[in-house]
Amino acid sequence: MSAPFVIAVPAKGRLQENTDAFFARSGLPLVKPRGQREYRGTISGLGNVEVAYLSAGDITAQLAQGAAHLGVTGEDLVRELIPNADSRVILLDGLGFGYANVVVAVPQAWIDVRNMSDLDDVATAFRLKHNRKLRIATKYVNLTRHFFAKHGITDYRIVESLGATEGAPAAGTAELIVDITTTGATLSANALKIVEDGTMLRSQANLVASRAAKWDSEQLETARLILDRIAAQRRARAYREVRTRFAACNTALLAQAKAAYGVEAPFGGPTSSGMLTLHCPPDQVHALANFLREKGAEAISVIGLDYVFSLDNPLFAKLKAGL
Repeated sequence: MSAPFVIAVPAKGRLQENTDAFFARSGLPLVKPRGQREYRGTISGLGNVEVAYLSAGDITAQLAQGAAHLGVTGEDLVRELIPNADSRVILLDGLGFGYANVVVAVPQAWIDVRNMSDLDDVATAFRLKHNRKLRIATKYVNLTRHFFAKHGITDYRIVESLGATEGAPAAGTAELIVDITTTGATLSANALKIVEDGTMLRSQANLVASRAAKWDSEQLETARLILDRIAAQRRARAYREVRTRFAACNTALLAQAKAAYGVEAPFGGPTSSGMLTLHCPPDQVHALANFLREKGAEAISVIGLDYVFSLDNPLFAKLKAGL
């Protein structure tokens, strides 16, 4: 038997809860056979899979080193902690939780600083006046250097933040900060504002694959099974199933529905009895129902979908293309 297929997931907090829910929805429930305090687990029904519960930073390191095949972590950490990240990992899919933006924030009192160009002017003036460079407090050292270089700003130095970064300007340990935010409320509470073009990265939790991990035929088959279920659940979230039957149902009407409401007909066009099954985006269901009734449908049923399996597996195809 080959080495275990390792999936690294968050060990605590909201990210762990959301990750557990994500895998459960995909029919891949994470279980801890030895109890909730254990930091190793499995996926119910899949042999030779080991689930490693780690901190967010450790997940990123394990992926970079090839010690984990798949992991769930934020894109912000991937970009910050893994040099040349795209050559070492594959971002397979954004998971729709763990949203956070990495931003440049300055004191609200800096009324003349609205964009990065203004900040460049202030940085130069600050150095000439105080004979030292602006200090930027941040945990995102590499992202900050890359972003400021892109904007041609050099008159600054980084103060690595070990605590509450947003408090650094008020404490006098830095003039501005680079940090993550979701709503901006904490920044505002600390008298800071986001520079208009100062959003470095719009991050969310991602399903990430390691290019450095061992990928033999058994590991690839395990990945295919896992990613097939995830892709099927993702397709299911994108649609509701709409069923109806009426005499006027024909291919011309189906073409109208496809063009107007973005529907798919996974089982082909209407049957000889006029039966039609459609997959419709959730926000178009009511409009589609009105359209079908106008064309003669008397009864229309709409149901949610758990999984929609297809011959294609876009997530596995992305993995294989990246290895």
